[in-house]
Amino acid sequence: MLRTGFLRPLSVDRDTVFSVNASTPSSPKSPKSSGSARTTKSSKYTPQKSSSTSTYVLGGLALLVIAAVVIGGVLWQNSRSAPRADGYGSVQNTAVTTSVDPSGVVTLGAPGASRTVDIFEDAMCPYCAELENTYGQELAQKIDDGTVAVRYHMLDFLNRLSPSGDYSTRAVAASQCIAATGDGPAFSAFHSNLFSPEFQPEENGSADHTNAELATAAGDAGASDEAVQCITDGAGVATAATNAEAGSAALAAAGAQGTPTVIVDGAIVDTTTDTGWVADLG
Repeated sequence: MLRTGFLRPLSVDRDTVFSVNASTPSSPKSPKSSGSARTTKSSKYTPQKSSSTSTYVLGGLALLVIAAVVIGGVLWQNSRSAPRADGYGSVQNTAVTTSVDPSGVVTLGAPGASRTVDIFEDAMCPYCAELENTYGQELAQKIDDGTVAVRYHMLDFLNRLSPSGDYSTRAVAASQCIAATGDGPAFSAFHSNLFSPEFQPEENGSADHTNAELATAAGDAGASDEAVQCITDGAGVATAATNAEAGSAALAAAGAQGTPTVIVDGAIVDTTTDTGWVADLG
């Protein structure tokens, strides 16, 4: 967020200027100068203001420039974080499936997708939520079109900032429970909600979500009874912790240090500056 600061033009008042009254002693009149008056030049300085109208005009212009820069910056920031393809929603194509590989990476995509995107994220990470809320719908559209498959590497290093101490791990486990059923649209809807402002817990907040609440969210996303029961039981939490650790190692091996990290064709994408990275996928 941009913090605005206002500058007040300063004027230095030099109105008080010392005046010098130089009284020249009168000289005795010379008989030759009788009848003539000697004229003496005044030595008193006229006070002058050091600041003029132009000073205030320039100061006012400076304030207008600063205000324009601040407003422009806010508008630019808002345009960068505005949701792309807003209104599209999560994945809708029933041909889109999910799978979980042995290291716990969830792949979401239609068979034969031509491009692959790797996303490293943590369910407690607010910047991951920003990424999802900005680009999630645009990515869903590309996934539905069969252009892109996304590989989600879900980490849990932010467990320490969750009130329960293991929320990130349990969110990984819940995601894997749904993905294991192969239901692409249900996983996509759950994933989108996981990072929504209404659902994501605050770092160092007062509460996060229980397994029962995660299971309810999964059911609302269209997950099967099998997936809902898997989440409720917490059966996959231990495996999820191991998978998350492997994900952190893969993140480091890729040359990245934090979440979210997006990798396309082996190259890390700077999503903070490259706002057209999804559109460029084809």
